[in-house]
Amino acid sequence: MAHLLMVESWVGSMGRLLPRAIREAGHEFTFLTRDLHHYLRSAPEGTAHPLLAARHVLTTNTNDTDALLPFVERTHDVLRFDGVITSCDYYLRTAAQISGRLGLPGPTPEAVENACRKDSTRRVLAETGLPGPRFAVCADWAEAAAAAHDIGYPLVLKPVDLCAGMFVRRADDEAALAHAYRALAAFPVNARGQRRDPVVLLEELLEGPEVSIETVSHGGAVHVIGVTDKSVGGAPAFVETGHMFPAVLDPADTEAAEETARRALKALGLDQVVAHTEIKLTADGPRLVEVNPRPAGNRITELVRHVTGIDLAAACVDVALGRAPDLRRRATGLTSAAIGFLVPDQDGVLETVDGADTVRAADGLLELQLADPGKAVKAAGSNNEYLGHVMAGDAQGPAARTRVETLLAQLRPRVVTR
Repeated sequence: MAHLLMVESWVGSMGRLLPRAIREAGHEFTFLTRDLHHYLRSAPEGTAHPLLAARHVLTTNTNDTDALLPFVERTHDVLRFDGVITSCDYYLRTAAQISGRLGLPGPTPEAVENACRKDSTRRVLAETGLPGPRFAVCADWAEAAAAAHDIGYPLVLKPVDLCAGMFVRRADDEAALAHAYRALAAFPVNARGQRRDPVVLLEELLEGPEVSIETVSHGGAVHVIGVTDKSVGGAPAFVETGHMFPAVLDPADTEAAEETARRALKALGLDQVVAHTEIKLTADGPRLVEVNPRPAGNRITELVRHVTGIDLAAACVDVALGRAPDLRRRATGLTSAAIGFLVPDQDGVLETVDGADTVRAADGLLELQLADPGKAVKAAGSNNEYLGHVMAGDAQGPAARTRVETLLAQLRPRVVTR
């Protein structure tokens, strides 16, 4: 039995999957957080959050690395950790710093930093010759306006250090760019109380289908688990509306996307990680969108598990402990699995979701999750505003997406303005 230190977590899917994976492997964990109430608030009524199944729950300022590292060293002397883990993007570098400080397995802090910072990712990959969009890193509006003129419209504005598609916007002209720039500038601190870097990243707009490559890196080798397709809506935002695993692609496109992901991970120096690399399949070949040095969100790990039997949450635990993960494929009875998200297009309060009982009784349904009545609703500008999801599988071929779209169309949220 091993003992892991979990430094913060998401409160959603992976915040539940990681504790389960640790428990099913016969291990235990200590949970370290700066704000326990952040997790208590997210627990379903009448239940405890899975993170509270920890052997110990410790509270300290996880945003102050200089004070945190000595604290963790002292704690390690008493509790003895075998690995460090997190699922929250904002603490991936912190976890890497802790594992390095304690001499435990894990990716290097520099590699994680370069992957998590979108501007650093672009610089590193450009230096290694991996094809990508034209881009510019801008410290103020004057630089952004000048860079946009050089790159040309349409383009994409991105924060360098946020996640879930927050404030990522398409801009077709200077007016749209100025609006996106002002909105981002008005959000100086992220959801975990960390001050953002105010620089912005401008990129040439990449045209083409988007996919993600799910990988596990261990012992210097990158193991490709498969390719997931992605549906995106919400323009000028980029809101993920659904996924299917495996993606239905020409074999040459699949091979090229997988090779691009391998090259990016190698260039960044990422090892001992489960990664989720997003790529656009353009007319000029695969172009990298971003590299996430953690398991995929939006229940993609569960799509993979339903089709292949491979548990990427369990693999994340294994590599954090320096152990070879079990990546053997198993027959599951499904050849494809898909998820579709209920994306709100107006502000208000959720009264109910009509059609839920019909969908709940449908063949092939794997999951139905809906927000509770009374939830405050905001028109989606990122992947944080969903009202629920439908997941379904198919045993005969790549029909899971069609099944999900059919079921999703039967759900009709009633949102009222108050």
